[in-house]
Amino acid sequence: MRLVSLLPSATEIVHALGLTPYLVGRSHECDYPPAVQALPVCTAPKFNPHGNSQAIHERVTAILQTAVSVYDLRWDILRQLRPTHILTQAQCDVCAVNLSDVACAVATRLDTAPQIISLQPQTLAQVWQDICDVGERLGVNAQPVVAHLLGQVAAIHQSVQGLPRPRVLCVEWLQPLMSAGNWVPELVELAGGEPLLATAGQHSPWLTWEQVQAVDPDVIVLMPCGFDLTRTLQEWHASPYPWSTLRAGQTGRIYAADGNAFFNRPGPRLVESLALLAEILHPGVDWGMAAYYRACADVVPVLS
Repeated sequence: MRLVSLLPSATEIVHALGLTPYLVGRSHECDYPPAVQALPVCTAPKFNPHGNSQAIHERVTAILQTAVSVYDLRWDILRQLRPTHILTQAQCDVCAVNLSDVACAVATRLDTAPQIISLQPQTLAQVWQDICDVGERLGVNAQPVVAHLLGQVAAIHQSVQGLPRPRVLCVEWLQPLMSAGNWVPELVELAGGEPLLATAGQHSPWLTWEQVQAVDPDVIVLMPCGFDLTRTLQEWHASPYPWSTLRAGQTGRIYAADGNAFFNRPGPRLVESLALLAEILHPGVDWGMAAYYRACADVVPVLS
């Protein structure tokens, strides 16, 4: 097999299935496991990805008014790589290369006819099913991998039973404001919290500051899509909103997270995302692996 992954979460699924040696190409955003960063890059953004979240939002919005996707597919590199399978997505035109672009390249640009494996999860159950489906398409039994992940999920969920359930807002974009939908409300529930301003299995909704004020969360977790912890902190310091006036701000329960590595990627590391949420909502709860996640510095309080 010669695998090309155009989606970071798909790359992580391939890795979890023990198929990393078969990867021959990746997207410009695929960075885990670190070894994949040495692979040829098959995509590039059509916009300048630098700057604050408001500027990026405006650039992406402008491109989507005239184009299907905000990313270019480097079909010349794909042709050289001669993939047998291409993993991509059909969920979000902002998150990765559009499925139609991949299908067009396969039909008109490539000398070979690789199989396209397209992922479109919106819930945790669909993420686990995607892992199984990728395994089946690539000739690997994924059931043991999924069973292990589900066992970790169950252990974390069990550890927070009977504890107070704080009201939690997860923020997926800071300017303009967006709440984290899809699988994130489920993670909040499993971590022992009550998700606010988002519905499990539905796309992330745009918010107004007035909506945030109205629900006045107990805990706020900042997890901007595609931003690591350092960049999230930069966005936080540039935010125009009076976060300190909220309940979470007054009690020091606003946290910045590495959303790019964890919460934004529908793959195996959502279990680690759940662990991080459980530690945020219920610090000190001992469920076996908590000490490891406390030490990994992927979440920091921004007000204290």
